[in-house]
Amino acid sequence: MQGICLKFFVNESQRHHGKLLYEWLLEQAKGMGIGGGTALRAVAGFGRHGRLHEEAFFELAGDLPVEIEFLVSTEQAERLLALLRGENLRLFYVRMPAEYGISN
Repeated sequence: MQGICLKFFVNESQRHHGKLLYEWLLEQAKGMGIGGGTALRAVAGFGRHGRLHEEAFFELAGDLPVEIEFLVSTEQAERLLALLRGENLRLFYVRMPAEYGISN
């Protein structure tokens, strides 16, 4: 199938409506009928401010990036992005064409 790979990048402690933002985003996508989504916590990363965040044994949780990824149709991608605009959320995202399916 042809579609869109839509990725969002958030801070793991970032919240929206009292929930962790990545959890809120997954719940919204599920409610829209999107077939699946994944949130992946980074080991290390840096963003536009150039500050490096790394996981360390003594470090407190909450400072690392989380990537939330969906493989969706063009229409689903547009609906999800419209939802974020309606919620006044400013999130960095990547949208790219994708071919996906199930082997065998």
